[in-house]
Amino acid sequence: MDILELESFLPYRLYRLADAVSREFSKVYKDRHGLTRPEWRTLSGLGQRGTMTATELGEQSAMHKTKVSRAVAELERRRWLVRTADENDRRVEHLALTKAGLAAYREMVPLAKAFERELLAKLSNGEQVAIKTALAALEGRSE
Repeated sequence: MDILELESFLPYRLYRLADAVSREFSKVYKDRHGLTRPEWRTLSGLGQRGTMTATELGEQSAMHKTKVSRAVAELERRRWLVRTADENDRRVEHLALTKAGLAAYREMVPLAKAFERELLAKLSNGEQVAIKTALAALEGRSE
């Protein structure tokens, strides 16, 4: 019988690495603002793109609609996000950050970039190029 060694199975290794890195970075936004991962992803998605719908946020952040919904509700409770009904379709809401939400996002951007720099600093220049190239190739082929 052929056996799958999970520890050397690339999809499993990628998942574990992504989860470990995400958990480590979550300490930054949790300590700073008490955000959950879905709340951070929602804040950063809106900070990057401006106005989005919940569906667009879910697609951009690869989050299930219930997680997006809870994150939106919490950011709205904090007054970091506002909802505006679509003029043509009342079932659709456009989400945008308030001034306070945008300020929190802008405060987090340099922290996120510093985290990424520290992560990449663990690799040589050649390894940095290789991982970026490999990730781009895998992402391009899986879309």
